[in-house]
Amino acid sequence: MKQDIQSTTETPLPKWLQLSDDGFRISLKYPTELSGVTVDTLMMRAPCVRDVRAAQASSNGDAEQRELSLFASLTQTPEADLMGLKMVDYLRLQAGYFRLVTDE
Repeated sequence: MKQDIQSTTETPLPKWLQLSDDGFRISLKYPTELSGVTVDTLMMRAPCVRDVRAAQASSNGDAEQRELSLFASLTQTPEADLMGLKMVDYLRLQAGYFRLVTDE
């Protein structure tokens, strides 16, 4: 007899990620200075099509620059400050972003 097995469990959110209706908040592993203030959390609002198009237009075809421009806009943080994040924290920012733009 064949059984249909469907996963009914969702992947739990990591402890460092809190989703909301407007976006998400991540806890940084390494507190850092953003816009002149040392912070241990970072908020990112959910993107709209206009945000993505503006980042695309300003990136000159460079995918990394497009992402950095988009993240700077969505977090209201200067690009130079985002580039100073430790890699683990930048990866958390990416993970949160991809949760925002998927329909799960």
